[in-house]
Amino acid sequence: MADPNIITIFLDDEIDGARLDKALSFSIPEISRSYLQRLIENGMVRVNNENRTSKKYRVRGGDRLQVCLPEPEVLDAAPENLSLNIVFEDEDLLVVDKPKGMVVHPAPGNLSGTLVNGILYHCKGQLSSINGVVRPGIVHRIDKDTSGLLMVAKNDKTHQSLAEQLASHSINRKYLAVVYNNFTEGAGRIDAPIGRDPSNRLRQKVTNLHSKEAITNYRILERFGRYTLIEAKLETGRTHQIRVHMAYKGHPVLGDYVYGPKQNPFGVDGQLLHAYLLGFVHPGTGCYMEFTSPLPEEFRSVLRILRQRKKNNQ
Repeated sequence: MADPNIITIFLDDEIDGARLDKALSFSIPEISRSYLQRLIENGMVRVNNENRTSKKYRVRGGDRLQVCLPEPEVLDAAPENLSLNIVFEDEDLLVVDKPKGMVVHPAPGNLSGTLVNGILYHCKGQLSSINGVVRPGIVHRIDKDTSGLLMVAKNDKTHQSLAEQLASHSINRKYLAVVYNNFTEGAGRIDAPIGRDPSNRLRQKVTNLHSKEAITNYRILERFGRYTLIEAKLETGRTHQIRVHMAYKGHPVLGDYVYGPKQNPFGVDGQLLHAYLLGFVHPGTGCYMEFTSPLPEEFRSVLRILRQRKKNNQ
């Protein structure tokens, strides 16, 4: 009797020479490539009865692939009637404006009060399952102390389309941030790979060791001497990307006590980083949609202080 948790594929000659992850993505389009890559890395994929743990392994026509799907995760998060700022919603997706301080999905120590708890209640369980039951509907995320716009998928087809747009860098994601120090240039591009800091697993760093491509574009909006208001546009979406890249360039985000100074000159609670613009092609209609989010009061308060100081010094 066949094991329902094992998917068996026999490859056609047309896919000869393809990477293993691409061959699987082509053969099982309902599963995201990022999830398939994790299965490969975790030894859950066999080629001709041999485990292959490199997504770059080249397959041949006629190869027999077996994908062992793990048992569904047990969801510890329960639906909660939380106050969510939903900017847009239809039968396929939501756009949510996440407040600073809210965790996106459950993790040890944060099993309640997360965005996932709220959307489970709001959507009555009608969410995509591609990223597992701990992160239903979550296509991308932003840090706990970063505020702003997020996409949430209600079904797997929508999730797959949005994930592909993210992978092809076609989604328009712009952030506003107050950072330390002045810039000599008016705009720039940071192309520096990011990986986990081996000396502190809670941090990321610019490194060539076990890292992934990371690209951030930025431009200067206002200068305040020791501080600068910037707009950052993401091409990739690595963990803590803007925070790591700006610290790497000598401009850590104000209030970022992980990558920047420990002092708190304005009394802010966490980094002043806001995902203010989100644009994408709607998977169902094919139309481009764009949303913006106003700055939180804490962010605006710091800007008022900086602008007043600048005016007084003129």
